[in-house]
Amino acid sequence: MEYEIIVVGGGHAGCEASLASARLNHKTLLVTGNIKNIADMPCNPSIGGPAKGILVREIDALGGEMGINTDKSHLQLKMLNTKKGPAVWALRAQADKITYPKEMLKTLNNQENLTIKEAIVDDLLVKDNKVYGVKLESGEEIKSKIVILTTGTYLKADILVGDKRTPGGPHGEKEAKNLSDNLRKLGLTIQRLKTGTPQRIKKSSIDYSVLEREDGDKELRTFSFDTKPMYKIEDQVPCYLTYTNLATHKIIMDNLEKSSMYGGYVRGIGPRYCPSIEDKVVRFKDKERHQLFLEPESLYYDDIYLQGFSTSMPHDIQEEMVHSLKGLEHAEIVKYAYAIEYDAIDPLEMKPSLENKILENLFTAGQINGTSGYEEAAAQGLMAGINASLKLNDKEPLILKRNEAYLGVLIDDLVTKGTKEPYRMLTSRAEYRLLLRHDNADIRLREYGHQIGLIDDTRYQKFQTKLHNIEELTNYLKTNKVYPTEIELFQKLNTSPILDGITLYELLKRPEIKITNLKDLGKIPDKYDDAVLEQVEISIKYAGYIAKEEREAKKLKDLESIKIPENLDYQKVPNLAGEGRQKLDQVKPITLGQASRISGVNPADIAVLSVYLKRLNNESR
Repeated sequence: MEYEIIVVGGGHAGCEASLASARLNHKTLLVTGNIKNIADMPCNPSIGGPAKGILVREIDALGGEMGINTDKSHLQLKMLNTKKGPAVWALRAQADKITYPKEMLKTLNNQENLTIKEAIVDDLLVKDNKVYGVKLESGEEIKSKIVILTTGTYLKADILVGDKRTPGGPHGEKEAKNLSDNLRKLGLTIQRLKTGTPQRIKKSSIDYSVLEREDGDKELRTFSFDTKPMYKIEDQVPCYLTYTNLATHKIIMDNLEKSSMYGGYVRGIGPRYCPSIEDKVVRFKDKERHQLFLEPESLYYDDIYLQGFSTSMPHDIQEEMVHSLKGLEHAEIVKYAYAIEYDAIDPLEMKPSLENKILENLFTAGQINGTSGYEEAAAQGLMAGINASLKLNDKEPLILKRNEAYLGVLIDDLVTKGTKEPYRMLTSRAEYRLLLRHDNADIRLREYGHQIGLIDDTRYQKFQTKLHNIEELTNYLKTNKVYPTEIELFQKLNTSPILDGITLYELLKRPEIKITNLKDLGKIPDKYDDAVLEQVEISIKYAGYIAKEEREAKKLKDLESIKIPENLDYQKVPNLAGEGRQKLDQVKPITLGQASRISGVNPADIAVLSVYLKRLNNESR
């Protein structure tokens, strides 16, 4: 049987890629090693958090599934960083590790144009550097027009504990033995990466009375713009907080050579921003303690996830480490921590569409591209599914800019700068983060989702109504005034009085005044929901900062509008620095803006390239 698109791997990237492809009316096959592990959460039981939560909102704005599925299956929801500005607000969910994959599998099974097959892919079918299908471990060949690889941490995976190395993926699942070697034979650069996971603790063996309790928000929330809350605030499951101590650190330092990493057994490069606990203790010797979260994994089994305590120490040392923690003196370890090594490709060999530069019709998404995290994977999977579908329809790919989405930052970083360690999305990576907020992801991206075909007319009309209400309320605030005679109003608002009448718009610029205060005092009609109120308030209070970032973003847009021919020979561009020429030839940027962000390409190189491109353009006229 022949398909239009084959997606290899059923993790978060594979789910989004296959759903996008099928929903865009392409006959799609999802091949996964174990159907029971579809949308599995082998590491932390959470979705969202700083930067990552905004990625989930962007996935939803474009028509992806992660936000909707999280709303069906979480144990707790919490908005982080609310004491800071809106640029870093981020929603985080404790997801149920049983319910989340169960609901996602239900969605996949009900999706038209989508077939799921349980098998291991061993190789790609390639002719003249064009991919036309896959070869299974069984020898069976399945043809397709496009293949999307979303293999997660399964490529030649090894589990590491102490000095022991055991072939296998998460949960001891069978690894993909041959695919990465065959990709290397086809010309792709393969690199070795490492990540890890902490212990799971038996819930009933923990002394919660000495731990700090962390509850969910007292306000109902959702990740998706289109779902209503499906939970009760009082039913949320709490998390708990504990810390390492000097005794913990001594155990680690005394046994450092027994860990896989410090004992010299690790070949892959681990994540700098999510290090193992032994790495934290070694790198931050001045710190007397490190924060650890105890997170529930599911309502259906008795495991607590010890967030922040990832390690590759032998089991007996892990016992000592865990028992040194406050509240866990008598804890029972249900599952020991481990490190995992796996193969990934060099993301510099990808186009911004996520299509491979070496093999046409091959797209990749998720940890195979060098990223870490469910959210980063799902975001790439969605974009790979969208762009594979657009290619089949002979349309231009969707390339999001850095000022449009964290998703744009993520992919641009990968294809422009590459990565030698598992890449994690951080707010600090986004230079326009005040434009890329949690609250406005739909305003930034829903139009794209509708144009592509993943946002139907009903959802789009709801979005249009929101835009209308935002504009209407903004105009209302600009045209309605308060006056000096309204002394009681200013007293209730706890703000200084005025000498002349001013608009509600101007009044709302005062930091002590909230838009909900004005609504509660009858100064704003009741018809506007919280999302509209929040959007209007942020746009007013941060107008100056937003305008500044928009001006900076315009400079980026001007550079992004200057296209670079795909076949440009950089050896013919005079006066480029040697390193700049080498890096440009390696990355092959598609715009002058992308070229300017390549490490090793300096401003003088960009000036030279700009002049050369103008000359080429004039000659072609």
